[in-house]
Amino acid sequence: MSTVAGHLVELLRCQGTTHVFGIPSGDWLPYMEAMQADDVEFVLVANEASAGFMATVHGWMTGAPGACYGTFGPGATNLSTGVGSAYLDRSPVLVFTSESPDAMVGRTVQMMIDNQALFRPLTKWSTRLNPANMDHAVARAVRIATAELPGPVHIGLPGGVGDRPAPGSQPRRTAPAVQGAPDDASLVEMVKIFARARRPLLAVGLSAVRMGVGALIARVAERHGIPAVFTPMAKGLLCEDHPSYAGVLMHALSDQVAQTHCQADLVVGVGYDPVEFNYEEWMPQVPLAHIDAEPADIDGTRYPAVLNVLGHIVPALQRLADCEPLRSQWDLSGLARRREAMFRALAPAGDAFGPFAALSILRDVLPDDGIMTCDVGAHTHLIGQAWRTPHPFGQLMTNGWSSMGFGVPAAIAAKIARPQAPVVCVTGDGGFMMMAGEMATARRLGLPVVFVVLKDRALGLIKIKQGRRGKETPETMLSAGDACASDHEFGVPVFPAACAESYRAALERALRADGPVIVEAEISITEYESTILRKHK
Repeated sequence: MSTVAGHLVELLRCQGTTHVFGIPSGDWLPYMEAMQADDVEFVLVANEASAGFMATVHGWMTGAPGACYGTFGPGATNLSTGVGSAYLDRSPVLVFTSESPDAMVGRTVQMMIDNQALFRPLTKWSTRLNPANMDHAVARAVRIATAELPGPVHIGLPGGVGDRPAPGSQPRRTAPAVQGAPDDASLVEMVKIFARARRPLLAVGLSAVRMGVGALIARVAERHGIPAVFTPMAKGLLCEDHPSYAGVLMHALSDQVAQTHCQADLVVGVGYDPVEFNYEEWMPQVPLAHIDAEPADIDGTRYPAVLNVLGHIVPALQRLADCEPLRSQWDLSGLARRREAMFRALAPAGDAFGPFAALSILRDVLPDDGIMTCDVGAHTHLIGQAWRTPHPFGQLMTNGWSSMGFGVPAAIAAKIARPQAPVVCVTGDGGFMMMAGEMATARRLGLPVVFVVLKDRALGLIKIKQGRRGKETPETMLSAGDACASDHEFGVPVFPAACAESYRAALERALRADGPVIVEAEISITEYESTILRKHK
């Protein structure tokens, strides 16, 4: 007879979940044994937060629910940091934790806290597994996790339940929730508003990536001669040299992007998720047509003219693509000049070796089918604008949860999900220090991932903010000397680089390696100071 653990693993396999990331406990052993006998792999990590980040990225890249595990107490609290990414970065993830045995619920027990209370504000739903109805519970969890907006669901596993007999039901795949089209009245009104506009602007967000609507966005923009701006996580939907590409909101040189969007007389939000950047932070006071699964989160007193077109994005974009071409008053040649000037300002100057050169050389060396993940810090703001992204999910960042420590585990998960694609992580030394233990994970798994550490020995973004307040303190400095005293970290080779020539050589050598490599680039933060944290309007 199958056990609860074996039945749960079969249910995961039916959903297309191929990996579970985590750190085991005694109560997790039956589940690990069941995975060993099945086609689901348990991936041991160095920190449970990494497990949550990896599950988030795996969910993005595969479309199937990601999965992660943490044990009682500190395992669950560590895991919650990564689960927050799945929640605010919108990834379908099944989160498993060990909980008190049924007989000990409510008692004072070593390591035990209320995991249901812990995960309730971080997930779309939290429940405790009951073997008698586990098929129903898992099916409901999958439907909730995959429905728009996708996110994590927590399932607590009572201690000792894994070895119990499972229900006699046959595991079945749960069909993901299907999103319907917007109602016809809202579509008709959207077309009317759009037809009256002379300078409408497409504002494209994270939900558009999930819907795979890059070609439709290009079609709408080209038919009507209108520009499009993007949130950082929507990079890759439209190539940076497209005539309608106007730049990325929020990140480096955002004031130059504002020179375009300030001219709009209508904003059309396409899968725009304010979890990255609220409309009010950048939008001119003009009408908004918001196309997404959820209503626009916007201050109605400041922006009273809002039309919500709720449902699947594709039918709405199709309507815009099929309607009569606008008499657009946009000057796309002026847009081209602004775009070219912006990218020139982000290009390295001469022989200087700073973050501009580090990203430019990496973009030159990394093939177009490659994937670049990044951490959170000053470099993120530069990457958001400067990194040319040829395809969706070609650049992975956390801009909803925005947690340091994301970049390294994200790269590992991306390589597991797309083993044929070259994968590079770009992180500051602060983010790398948080997750350096995952070098052991990458080495143990034999994953050829390149970890580029931009070493400026400081929490660069905070240091810049301090400088603008005129009150710098030494607490933002990470090290006084050489942060890496050896040529290996957890068995992973370190290639140092202090100039453009040695950096390019290190990258080329690292990308040819058959295992993980750290490329440590010695840079200065001065280039950041002139490009990031600019005005958004």
